[in-house]
Amino acid sequence: MENPNVYEKPVTLKTILKFAVPTIAMTVFMSFYTMVDGLFVSNLISTNALSAINLTAPVIQLVTAISTMLATGGSAVIMKKMGEHKTEEAKEDFTFLILVNIVVGIVMCAVGYLAMDHIFAGMNLSADVEEYCLEYLGRYLLFTVPILLMNNFTLYMIASEKATLSLICSVAGGILNMGLDYVFIAVLDMGISGAAVATGLGYSVTAVVGLVVFSRKKSLLQFKKPVFRFKVLVNAAANGCSEMATALVTGIITMMFNWTMLHYVGEDGVAAVTIIMYVLMFASSLYTGYSYGVAPMLSYYYGEKNHDKLKKLVSVSLKVIAVIAVITVSVSFLLTKPLVSVFARPDNPVYDLAVTGNRICTIALFFIGFNIFASGMFTALSNGIVSAVLAFSRSFVFMLITMIVLPMLLGVNGIWLATPAAELMALVLCAFMFLKHRKRYGY
Repeated sequence: MENPNVYEKPVTLKTILKFAVPTIAMTVFMSFYTMVDGLFVSNLISTNALSAINLTAPVIQLVTAISTMLATGGSAVIMKKMGEHKTEEAKEDFTFLILVNIVVGIVMCAVGYLAMDHIFAGMNLSADVEEYCLEYLGRYLLFTVPILLMNNFTLYMIASEKATLSLICSVAGGILNMGLDYVFIAVLDMGISGAAVATGLGYSVTAVVGLVVFSRKKSLLQFKKPVFRFKVLVNAAANGCSEMATALVTGIITMMFNWTMLHYVGEDGVAAVTIIMYVLMFASSLYTGYSYGVAPMLSYYYGEKNHDKLKKLVSVSLKVIAVIAVITVSVSFLLTKPLVSVFARPDNPVYDLAVTGNRICTIALFFIGFNIFASGMFTALSNGIVSAVLAFSRSFVFMLITMIVLPMLLGVNGIWLATPAAELMALVLCAFMFLKHRKRYGY
């Protein structure tokens, strides 16, 4: 353990950033996994192949949703027990939840292969796009278990004060992914399946390192003979259900975006949506990384009933998120054309669609950070219900409303405006919940 008293130190910006900076960098590199696939696929294969990656996103988000639920919810439950000084029990629960992830991963992989042929039926896709979809998803599903373990070990490394190691794993995985993308696609001519394999192997780095690290007795969290406690699994699922809902409905909304774009523009529109999502995903990873970084601190102080530290942590966090919001909005506006040109050349019809879409969607970055933090905060405070309400409303209810209404009124621009409008509505709800529960938690 790097510093056994880190949770006992005063809450300062420096202390918070010690947790948050590595996780911010980590999530940024994790976002590169998908972005690098898109970069190589769009430039070395075609924009149709890029569209296929986005069309498989809802299925991939299902895998992400389950792993995120078990990771964030489990981390909150276990770190709360650590704060209550139930160390041995926390280690038993940790091992039990990791085994649950492995079983769930195997089941999801099997179900995915059984259902794969039926997933893209009825979407009226061209033959080459549908073939790209089946190729990419078929290879990606092979890595379901490593992906679940990666998401879990990432958070547990942070909770065990090994945020730097988590960052190193993410960077190594990202570099491996980039290198293998080039080798598999450009050199070995494996096509879009090569991109999927490269991504899976990149994810596997953290999974393998985590298995080694948590087998050591010196780690704050470590593998121990597991004890089956059904209540622990239920609590982990309940606490992480908001993050699961976010990931799950992101896949549903992505599917809606795709269907709407196919209706208004065609497959070029799907490629444009893919590029915009890469930009938003990259910016959102900053907020997600920060929320992941401070979550163990929130859970620990909550378990310790240290309201002063909790209050200071939340106050500083809101200020940090505001600064990140201003920076990301400014950069996205200024670099719209260069960012889009990385994926589509100016003479490609996808280019103009994506430039317009990015400029409109960038407005959402003013609100996204606060919404992500609010949901993550309530998860860390073991209030999965409020967190789920926030996440589900933001990612599904509000997006569903705006996706139906705005395109009818404004056409394609309404599709782009749907995200900022939904995020603004979510911000209002987050502010209400934040104020409502302030006295209860003492933040």
